[in-house]
Amino acid sequence: MSIADRWLLPEGVEEILPNQAASLESLRRELLDLYRSWGYELVIPPLVEYLESLLIGSGNDLALQTFKLTDQSTGRLMGVRADMTPQVARIDAHTLNRQGPVRLCYAGDVLHTKPTSLSASRSAMQVGVELFGHAGVESDIEVILLMLDTLTVAGCEDIHLDLGHVAIYRVLAELAGLDEAQEMTLFDIYQRKSVPELAEFLDANLADSPLKDKFIVLSELAGDQQVLARAKALFAPVSDALAQAIDDLQVIADTIKARKPGVVLYFDLGELRGYHYHTGAVFSAYLPNVGHSVASGGRYDHIGEVFGRARAATGFSTDLASLIKIKRQATSSSLPLVFAPNSSEPALLEEVTKLRQQGVRVVVSLSGQTETAEEMGCTQQLTLQDGRWVMCAV
Repeated sequence: MSIADRWLLPEGVEEILPNQAASLESLRRELLDLYRSWGYELVIPPLVEYLESLLIGSGNDLALQTFKLTDQSTGRLMGVRADMTPQVARIDAHTLNRQGPVRLCYAGDVLHTKPTSLSASRSAMQVGVELFGHAGVESDIEVILLMLDTLTVAGCEDIHLDLGHVAIYRVLAELAGLDEAQEMTLFDIYQRKSVPELAEFLDANLADSPLKDKFIVLSELAGDQQVLARAKALFAPVSDALAQAIDDLQVIADTIKARKPGVVLYFDLGELRGYHYHTGAVFSAYLPNVGHSVASGGRYDHIGEVFGRARAATGFSTDLASLIKIKRQATSSSLPLVFAPNSSEPALLEEVTKLRQQGVRVVVSLSGQTETAEEMGCTQQLTLQDGRWVMCAV
């Protein structure tokens, strides 16, 4: 690489400059305070871990997104985290090892081998919450409400909430007797929403099955809350597990409508995002004119099994850097920047210290500096008037 190109960053890797960094840090603090007010405790997992721990219960998708390296001390493969949820699950199941519900939150950098969308960065700051130890729909509702509050704090408006439940597909596939290869093939068809391929697959594999029509309708169950009524009429008689999944979605929808009446609800029962990972209700938040979800989550029970303790779990995450691009929130950078002359006079030093303790940004001129206060970007400067140092406009 030539000297002229050494400033270049890898494609999809971004640096965060002062104004944006101030916005990001301000929002990070505000969100962690929000989570704390709900009883969530902050954890800070390491940036790298042994690969086996990072990829638990996540299927192939996360494995493909994870940068891998060799630990020079042990020769074992390690990974740079692409998602913090498995790490937090390890902390709950093994490190903390508490009984009953445990609420944890986090904020940290993650790195992806490929961007998750056309506009996404490969380096993101993931923030989110996880609620362990409770399998009821109440914990799903709590996490969804906290996700919506997160977006509200970030200045997002006109939020659309997409709800689904991967257990519907899981139960149908089990009842239909699909083997693992068939199940994955059908899953891929649903992901691509390819109706012709779906018909071909069902004709070839479930031609005589009474569940064939159920799989066809599942791909069409997307829309407003009437979708749930249709799904209940179709699936509830098939099994108690299907009836319970639909009832859970109904409870979630009713609660969100009551608590967050401004949120638009959308249901997509054939959406299997995170199928390898999630076990129950899944949810994503969208905004107008943003071509991807801005926050997402779901239930992922039993993730702690590989650490010796299976735990019910639900949670959500979002990317702080993406949120501040939407919000452009007011931050400390909007506070006045005060210029102080280079002097060791006690009265001046005392005034500078006092202003800084009050949260005012003060930059002191350095010896030999020729730039003026205005050239330094200052809007105020300390000047001596009647024996007192006071702030004046530049």
